[in-house]
Amino acid sequence: MRRLLRRRHDAEAEHAGEVAAAAAITTLPAEPDIQAAAFFDVDNTMMRGASIYHFARGLATRGMFSGSDLVKFALGQAVFRLRGNENPEHIAVARETALAFVAGSKVEDVVRLGEEIYDEVMADRIWSGTRALAQAHLDAGQRVWLVTATPVELARVIAQRLGLTGALGTVAESDNGIYTGRLVGDLLHGPAKAEAVRALARREGLDLTRCTAYSDSANDLPMLSLVGSAVAINPDAELREHARKHDWPIKDFRTGRKATMTALPIAAGVGAVAGAVAAGIALRRHYRARGEF
Repeated sequence: MRRLLRRRHDAEAEHAGEVAAAAAITTLPAEPDIQAAAFFDVDNTMMRGASIYHFARGLATRGMFSGSDLVKFALGQAVFRLRGNENPEHIAVARETALAFVAGSKVEDVVRLGEEIYDEVMADRIWSGTRALAQAHLDAGQRVWLVTATPVELARVIAQRLGLTGALGTVAESDNGIYTGRLVGDLLHGPAKAEAVRALARREGLDLTRCTAYSDSANDLPMLSLVGSAVAINPDAELREHARKHDWPIKDFRTGRKATMTALPIAAGVGAVAGAVAAGIALRRHYRARGEF
């Protein structure tokens, strides 16, 4: 049964990667190095903590759901991170859970709120060291993409605010600007990130041996191992060990005790979906209060 689930998960990851690449929007630099690119994970790599948590926190300040809801899903993210519950069964459950909240939400509202909340909450949480690395790639004429399990609409907002090329993220189906409640493909997590990068490389004519990937998590080893150069940013213990073994550069922009410097919660994979669920619940409550459901 586990072998069957694993094969199914691998197939779903490949499909999710294709979907994410198809949804990506490309912006070329002025003098492009068209075969090289850089790929950055978001949570705890480009940004302190979890982008979807910060989004949910911004919704909470708008009174769109309670502080206790925020605490519950924050703790859930921390538990997933600490226990490493990211096997195919858990991801399958998370996928089904994710479908429960998006139906009826307006895409334009998610984008608008994402822009507002990025400026209010997220901008100050960008690691300056990681942003400098991204800028160095842009200055060299290379395209720079975010690759994250965060919903693609929010990922695009972050990329646009940072002046990056674009973003690969989890894609939710929409019809006439309204979310249907179904995902297109699967969560962009783990192997699916590698598949998304591979699909984008085919579409954009990238030479993956000339590309670079950055992440904080061992969950992103498939993506990191796909490119010619991999860099561990603020790495977890497993990724730090792997990076040392394979002579990958390690950059740690955190200060003070590691237990406190990244701020709860640090989301990874399924934890990001928990944040999306909380955000979706908030949006649904907001619409109901306005009589739009």
